[in-house]
Amino acid sequence: MLARVARAPESRFPLRVSESGSDRPSLLRRSLAERAERAGHPSTGGPGPSRSLVPVGSDDLVDQGPAPPSPRRSDVDGFGRSERMRSLVRRVYDPVYRHWFRAEWEGFEHIPTEGGALLVANHAGALPPDAPVIMHGIESELGRPVYGLAEDLFRTVPFVGTLWSRAGGVVASPENAYRLLHDDGQLALVFPEGDKGPGKLYKERYQLRRFGRGGFVEIAMRAGVPVVPIAVVGAEEAMPIIYKDRRLAKLLGLPYFPITPTMLLMGPIGITAYLPAKFRLRVLPPVHFDVPPDQERYSRGRVMEEAERIRDHIQQALYEMLRARRSVWFG
Repeated sequence: MLARVARAPESRFPLRVSESGSDRPSLLRRSLAERAERAGHPSTGGPGPSRSLVPVGSDDLVDQGPAPPSPRRSDVDGFGRSERMRSLVRRVYDPVYRHWFRAEWEGFEHIPTEGGALLVANHAGALPPDAPVIMHGIESELGRPVYGLAEDLFRTVPFVGTLWSRAGGVVASPENAYRLLHDDGQLALVFPEGDKGPGKLYKERYQLRRFGRGGFVEIAMRAGVPVVPIAVVGAEEAMPIIYKDRRLAKLLGLPYFPITPTMLLMGPIGITAYLPAKFRLRVLPPVHFDVPPDQERYSRGRVMEEAERIRDHIQQALYEMLRARRSVWFG
């Protein structure tokens, strides 16, 4: 004999199904359908909130009211980086990295496999190719994400700024750097030369500019992480600057307006074309600072001294690599 199915009133009392029988599944489906209609089925005037029925016992179902909203499925983190976008960028950029620039590394074992570290490198090229080469190489070979700290020039450009963030770009600020290094334990890449590095003329290639006021050292001290210096050879020749137009730079609000060989051959579109210079990258031993983290202030003299020492390490490594290089194009 079939059990009697009671229709629960709107006050969300439990809906109970007891006993078993050949028609029990149909009774359960019909009861659930009736409750769905009362909740706002499309046939009665549009969809209403979904509801959740959970088991209380072997023969009981309880209406728990509106189901909680589904969790956010976006993979965008707090800095705007999307791993799906970054993966797409790696797939697209990989042929350039391996076949055009033919990047080769040495000292890769100096990059930490876990925990935060501040990567510091020389910077060059009218449209610097060193940042994507470093980020791609570490992410592909080591499997760790790298966040590139840079000025907010790209951030202010519609659409381009969003793509830049999704691909791992972060506005360079002490707060962002601290969060990345200390709170999240990530690898962050910074170029202390700023725009003075890529703004050099070709005749000034591989002559490092001043590393600012050493702010990167103070950030590393405060976050309690090492600085990992990286010397890069190849970027200066991949997009050399033979002339800078100051008037156009001022008109466009840019730190410099470069004229490159590819622009002379191809016109303005040449700013996106790189020459096939061979890239060599040398990772130097990490620099640790014997100071407590999270201090309100650090000795300005100590900070400047450490910054100059790191700059000198990279400069000497560049000289050694250039002496050993036989060809700009073949290494």
